[in-house]
Amino acid sequence: MNFRSSEEEAISNYFINNGYVIKPTENIDALHSIRSFFTDLIREKFKEHSKLASYSDDELLNNFHQFIDIDSLNDLRIDLINAMNSKPIIREYYYLIAKKSLDLLVGNEIAMQLRINLSIQLPDDDSSLLPVHADTWAGDSPFEVVVWIPLVNCYNTKSMFLLSPNNAKVLYKDFKKNAGDSSSSLYDCIKDQVDWIQIDFGDILIFNQSLPHGNIVNDEAETRWSLNCRFKGTFTPYGDKKLGEFFEPINLKAASILGLDYELPK
Repeated sequence: MNFRSSEEEAISNYFINNGYVIKPTENIDALHSIRSFFTDLIREKFKEHSKLASYSDDELLNNFHQFIDIDSLNDLRIDLINAMNSKPIIREYYYLIAKKSLDLLVGNEIAMQLRINLSIQLPDDDSSLLPVHADTWAGDSPFEVVVWIPLVNCYNTKSMFLLSPNNAKVLYKDFKKNAGDSSSSLYDCIKDQVDWIQIDFGDILIFNQSLPHGNIVNDEAETRWSLNCRFKGTFTPYGDKKLGEFFEPINLKAASILGLDYELPK
């Protein structure tokens, strides 16, 4: 039996067939709060730069390469990640931005990654690349999805690529031969088949992390800022990243709380 609503059926089928969905944010105030968290930190850290005062938040992030060099980027990114993950409210905002879509695609008892990740990719920067991969190849559970949130408009090489489920099936039929001996040879094999995600600030991407994906050098004139975080059903199988170590249940229902605490009388 299938008791899914027509909306859930449509979104589920699209996700299964395409490997991703792009949806409008479900809480625009939460999204702006997250972006403002970063721009406020940047304005304070780089306050000596005269252009900051005239830039909107969007202009500041898109033109961030004017304020930092590639050698300093990773240290700053780590500082920003640590600052973000020291604020529990940001994880709550992150969930609220995608809650309805996660309810439809994953379930309403969710486990959320303990730490949100931040990507910053400057133009022509080859130090911030994520070579083609699928998270399941490194031990992630196939029951996980990634919620990818752009803080700026992302397009072409300023975004990420994803191989469709149908093309992935073809690749996997003779994976050792097709993949070659490196991630670059694998990308060469699929580069004409991948979908480049076109997504604006204000939308969210939810994708199947068991499909090959990644990025290449950003050839656009703007800096990319994006966040990513994994979600899964609390009671679905885990891979190498375990509950309590990597994931945390965030909305257990009463019956689950009672069931987990239950002990049969002796």
